[in-house]
Amino acid sequence: MYEEIASNNRRSWVLMLSFVLLVGVLGWVIGEISGFGLAGPAMAIIIAIVLAIVSYYKSDTLVLKMSSAHVAKRETYPHLYNAVEGLAIAAGIPAPKLYIVDDTAPNAFATGRDPEHAAIAVTSGLLEKMDRLELEGVIAHEMSHIKNYDIKLMTLTVVMVGVIALLSDWLLRSFWWGGRRQRNEGQGGGFGVFFIVGIVLAIAAPIVARLIRLAVSRQREYLADASASLLTRYPAGLANALRKIAGDQEPLEAANKATAHLYISPPKQRGTSGKIRELATTHPPVEERIKRLEGMALPPT
Repeated sequence: MYEEIASNNRRSWVLMLSFVLLVGVLGWVIGEISGFGLAGPAMAIIIAIVLAIVSYYKSDTLVLKMSSAHVAKRETYPHLYNAVEGLAIAAGIPAPKLYIVDDTAPNAFATGRDPEHAAIAVTSGLLEKMDRLELEGVIAHEMSHIKNYDIKLMTLTVVMVGVIALLSDWLLRSFWWGGRRQRNEGQGGGFGVFFIVGIVLAIAAPIVARLIRLAVSRQREYLADASASLLTRYPAGLANALRKIAGDQEPLEAANKATAHLYISPPKQRGTSGKIRELATTHPPVEERIKRLEGMALPPT
């Protein structure tokens, strides 16, 4: 279990470094082509960061409103509060605020920028269809997202994707103006190859950035599964919960494209299948998650 956690942490950092490298390459190419030097890329980065900061501090409120979540009353859901407060003590973080999403599909998500400003929302279907151990497994998974600062990490990946998209657009514009200028100066020969490589990079970079973001997200899901097992000391609880959620046929009406990636098991995407669906989803296959959970050995107590 500890090896699984360490492995997923290493992979996440490698993927984040890939983001930084991609931004650096784009910035260098723009500097070579554009007459503006680093002013253009710097402006794109500043805009992306400002937008990310605003969404970072307001995203939890927006997500809860978009999901039609309402505060869970302690007198109505005492077993939910007991599970959350016990796991929060085990995780060493403040107990997050609790919300209910009135939806018959079993699911849950966590939101908030840090453990002091976090919330967990569960659907009414989850409370109805899970037993105590399965519910604790799901809550522990969402609690692990909070403890591991996954929301902050994923916000950073969104920033990087936004920066790369802006830089790619700037690069295409730089080729247009810079290319015209260099051709007028009689430097079109060597510039032609650089132009082609740059165009390919400008088009491919946003796609690569999105794939990296999805890969980071999938690694953090594996990490949350492993961390949840460490909290509950019972990996089978989460494995059984995931099996129930995946097998449930109720559509998750409360989810949309903006919030689907937050849930422990996102709604199925129509019109995609096989490898395409695997590349397009923020979560690893449920079967693989269950397999890893069932293969985990509990550390000695």
